[in-house]
Amino acid sequence: MTPTSAVPAIDRTDVEATLYRVAVSSFTYYPDKEAAEPGYTIDEDVDWCLAPLAGRPAGQRSQLRAMIRVMVTEPTANRREFIAMLADLAEG
Repeated sequence: MTPTSAVPAIDRTDVEATLYRVAVSSFTYYPDKEAAEPGYTIDEDVDWCLAPLAGRPAGQRSQLRAMIRVMVTEPTANRREFIAMLADLAEG
């Protein structure tokens, strides 16, 4: 997905904040976390990761949400596509 001219590029600090949050969430997630930590849901981590991108269009946020969920829950997931997407959005 490439950004449109009507949507401004993501600020580099927001890209870095998003990557940082995805990394922290990935390192702290484990398969039984929802059972071990009552009240926790994967959605709270995904929401936290997406917070720096709050101004993005719904379609981009939806795609990023799905990618972040995989990045957090799948330790062997390929992160290249996600990082490339954020870099493309930052370049405008």
